[in-house]
Amino acid sequence: METIMNTNALFAELIGTALLVLLGNGVVANVMLERTKGYNGGLIMITIGWSMAVFVSVLCSATYSGAHLNPVMSVALAISGKFAWTKVPAYAAAQMLGGMFGAFLVWLIYRKHFELTACPDTKLAVFCTGSAIHNALGNLTSEIIATFVLVYAVLHMVVPSVGLGSISALPVALVVLGIGVSLGGTTGYAMNPARDLSPRIMHALLPIPGKRDSEWSYAWVPVFGSLVGGILAAMLSVYQGSVGHF
Repeated sequence: METIMNTNALFAELIGTALLVLLGNGVVANVMLERTKGYNGGLIMITIGWSMAVFVSVLCSATYSGAHLNPVMSVALAISGKFAWTKVPAYAAAQMLGGMFGAFLVWLIYRKHFELTACPDTKLAVFCTGSAIHNALGNLTSEIIATFVLVYAVLHMVVPSVGLGSISALPVALVVLGIGVSLGGTTGYAMNPARDLSPRIMHALLPIPGKRDSEWSYAWVPVFGSLVGGILAAMLSVYQGSVGHF
């Protein structure tokens, strides 16, 4: 029975993360690729689309896995004592694979629009984040702060040993919406290796005509920054729990 439950949880993480990337990167494709119905829709459309992606993915996976959908979230929950460390590697693997599958589906849906889009930077932006102004320390700081806000807020919604319930789908989506409109102008607020690194790998692998390199020199920023931000948020949560209520 426990094996079945664990399998269901991992499948939910894979599918949930795939939905997250499918809808999230899908709105980026809709806004940025040539001759789409949503072409040139702007940052607000992307931000709303990403928040709705979070809503749908949490709603569909929370009952089965707690809706981590992010290796950083799994690590943060383990640090805060709300998730078993032994489950983190399997959850992270499912999330990363889900991110790759979601990115593949975005390419499959928009492949003709990729062919019509000349700019290689635009094609890359559909898959992963990048800096508006290249500055390693500044970009890293942006990712740390954005992820800190996300994880710190979510940790206040989590029930120990359960994770997020489906009722938390809307609050989490609103948190992501707030982060996007407030902090998304610098690096695109990745906050999740399964959202950034997994699609970046797919960009490198998929047969996209006229694509550029996958900007591996930047790839460490959203991964390392999100990990640091998540760990700091979890540590603060643990500290607050040890101090107790006033």
